[in-house]
Amino acid sequence: MPELPDVQLYIHALEPRVVGETLEKVRLASPFLLRSVEPPIHEAENRKILGLRRLGKRIVFELEDDLFLVFHLMIAGRFRWRPAGARIPGKLGLAAFDLSSGTLVLTEAASMKRASLHLVRGAGNLGQHDPGGIDVLECGLEDFRRVLASENHTLKRSLTDPRLFSGIGNAYSDEILHRARLSPMKQTRHLDDAEVEALYAAVREVLQDWCRRLIEETGDGFPEKVTAFRPGMAVHGKYREPCPDCGSRVQRIRYAANECNYCATCQTGGRLLADRSLSRLMKKDWPRTLEELEEIRASTVI
Repeated sequence: MPELPDVQLYIHALEPRVVGETLEKVRLASPFLLRSVEPPIHEAENRKILGLRRLGKRIVFELEDDLFLVFHLMIAGRFRWRPAGARIPGKLGLAAFDLSSGTLVLTEAASMKRASLHLVRGAGNLGQHDPGGIDVLECGLEDFRRVLASENHTLKRSLTDPRLFSGIGNAYSDEILHRARLSPMKQTRHLDDAEVEALYAAVREVLQDWCRRLIEETGDGFPEKVTAFRPGMAVHGKYREPCPDCGSRVQRIRYAANECNYCATCQTGGRLLADRSLSRLMKKDWPRTLEELEEIRASTVI
């Protein structure tokens, strides 16, 4: 799912292409994309685009007459910038938004269509689409500390809770926790002052760094490959690859449809976190440390 740096990248690429232009036509290819009925979507047509903004992981187009298009790309939704009048791709295409400067195409590479579009009238109604998390790039340390301690969850869960923190998902939470040298399973209310400060600094450093890197890589072009797996990431998507800081193999735990990547040496003092499925299967044979894991792997090599 596009997270804060990816959303900022889209906004950076879209602003010079759409702001000040008139949205001439909205073409919907999927009846499941549009999740609002009032006002009707045709009211967005022939309205000038006044600006763009981020609302959590959502991208908002501000139109004339106090109208807002709210896009939530979910896991597989992506924007494509094409020449004016471009057709909507048959298999992946959800919609096209025609402007004189070009056509913005929305696609979704998934069998289950989860991306959504709402047309909203009025800033008050727009607020209903805000999950409520604080902007981690704008908040101070004390506000960050207060929100972090408001509920007692694992750090991984709290960082990715949109009601607590805005724009952080599975990928960048892995990178943040690695930068902060903290276990993803540590409870939020068990952090000391130094750990809270380290986490606050890591959140800001990682997100600001990736916003800058992605924009520099894209330049004046349009991002065609927005992904949760970046070559320059330290641990996310790097299972069994060497940690760039210590050289130990990156570990993972799986839960539901997600996984968490971490470095045991850098983040958990060498202790392996229990994978729900594998640890239940292996029970007492589940390795507790990196050394035990490497011994098991060595003994099974033929």
